[in-house]
Amino acid sequence: MVLTAGNFTLLLQSLGLMQGTFKPVPTSHVGDVGIPSQSKLAAPPSASDFGDNYQSHALGNAPGLGDFNKVASDCTPRLYDPPDLGNPTFPPFDTAKATIYRYRQQQSVNLGSWFVHEQWMTPSLFTCAAGDKISELDIASGWGSIGGARAVLEHHWDTFITATDFQYLAGIGINTVRLPIGYWNLGPSFCEGTPFEPVADVYQTSWSRVVRTINMASESGIGVLVDLHGAPGSQNGQPHSGISDGKTGLFDNDWYINKTLAVLTFLTEELVNVTNVVGIQILNEPQNVDSLPAFYTQAISTMRQTSSAAQSFPLYIHDGFSLDQYSAFVGNRSDFVVQDHHSYFVFMPGDSAEPASQHTKDIHGTVTGALDSASELERRNMVVDEFSCALTTQSLVGEDDPERARMDFCTGQMELYQNEDCSDDPGWCFKAAVGKSLPPSFFSYGKGPLADPSRLPALSDMAVGMYAPSHEDPVAALSPNMAASPDTLTSSPKVGLFPVNRRSRLRLRRSVKAAARRDNAEQLPLDPSQRAITKGYSDGFLTAKIFALYGMSKLGFAGQYVNDSLARLDSGVIVQGHEQYYSRWFMEGLADGEALISASVNNTGI
Repeated sequence: MVLTAGNFTLLLQSLGLMQGTFKPVPTSHVGDVGIPSQSKLAAPPSASDFGDNYQSHALGNAPGLGDFNKVASDCTPRLYDPPDLGNPTFPPFDTAKATIYRYRQQQSVNLGSWFVHEQWMTPSLFTCAAGDKISELDIASGWGSIGGARAVLEHHWDTFITATDFQYLAGIGINTVRLPIGYWNLGPSFCEGTPFEPVADVYQTSWSRVVRTINMASESGIGVLVDLHGAPGSQNGQPHSGISDGKTGLFDNDWYINKTLAVLTFLTEELVNVTNVVGIQILNEPQNVDSLPAFYTQAISTMRQTSSAAQSFPLYIHDGFSLDQYSAFVGNRSDFVVQDHHSYFVFMPGDSAEPASQHTKDIHGTVTGALDSASELERRNMVVDEFSCALTTQSLVGEDDPERARMDFCTGQMELYQNEDCSDDPGWCFKAAVGKSLPPSFFSYGKGPLADPSRLPALSDMAVGMYAPSHEDPVAALSPNMAASPDTLTSSPKVGLFPVNRRSRLRLRRSVKAAARRDNAEQLPLDPSQRAITKGYSDGFLTAKIFALYGMSKLGFAGQYVNDSLARLDSGVIVQGHEQYYSRWFMEGLADGEALISASVNNTGI
């Protein structure tokens, strides 16, 4: 979704609406919600937001899935001959492009029930499941045999979401997806010693499908947040963690803790140098047990130690529905850690009694304050990885125009945390909501990448013409008594996190590097305060240009980006004690750069 600074504040604030300690399964509320249950895709706030679930097909009906899962009375599925993917690899790592993916404002959705199944989203897969028929383990244990379950799941992995779906998402401005996976998806060896060990062979080819998914997303310019939705032992005892017994066994069992750390280590080693992987989410919706903060600290430390690249790799943590506790946790760290908060308005008793219009007022009122306060503590390192437009029938019954009330409620959230998805249910499904409860597109500047390559030079020329102001301009704006010093110092050869003398694979890289060279040719004043102001403004201004040149993106995690930029600058450029000047004027330059880009795009019709 398009997220302005004001809307971003509202977005963060609204995250505090969820007062429950867990999220019940939507199916238990379908009758109250008054909408058909649907499929999955979601979105996060602040720099990004995953709101709902994306599903390209009606609930449980991927292409041919309904026919494929029509089985005999003994639950023997039809034979499926899956393509042999071998051991797929990732393209060479591109540092500059990865910086765009990881720091940009994310317009996002969740790819739910693709690798971790929930009965309310893909019911056809549970037709011949075993046991309670509510979890991934029940599917893998059913369908008559290991071979039967494997055929059903491999067919699902190969057909549920395809390259066409990623192209569709990119075409409406979605630039990031959250991909829920379970530890079982890493392969049979990771199932050893867990409830999945007896059915481990079902997942022989699962990891190759995860790799293919990430590469498919890359081909459409879409980033991927890999979310450990199901951890060994279960982090919350709920079916979406893969099990049906309701037991939370992770946190009080050293074996499961070590197993989970091994899973996270594997994911970090595999994904840290994948250009379009924006980060790893350590756990999804864990119970907020007393030991959860210590577990997060241990997990982050373990993952950071895997390589030098992992030191700055984005790691996401779910807050266990305790907004303030984990905003303080993230705020007390300086590394790239992001808080994930989930927001729903249909699961608590008070939700049903409150009219839809009041929910909307809450989003723009009390909720905003809670989110804004929390996000300020953590440099705005916050996302809303799940939210929904679903409301109970009771919330809508008293409204004069129920559909308008739902739209206001949905767009209010979207402006706060931005995006949610599904197939034909505008409450739970992103695709059904696009153009109805949600806007038709979500590009950061209102317009997406140019479809016609012949129009690229116009955008390139526009960017090249946007010169960063000289150091006298921001210095004079700060204080009329602070005149620029005639003594100068050569500028640092970096623009934020972008080294300007290294080869970049960014599209229009020549224009980006030309703009950066012009910045380097200018001189920075010798006075430390003036120098910090000038460098900050120039970096912010040019960073807006660099991000726009890649898919018309905007910088998202700006506070983290500024901190990381300061850490990489030479001590002679920004003298200790003057960092606040750089930070403040970086944001001023960023805002001016984005405003100029927006005006140029709207004026030129690009």
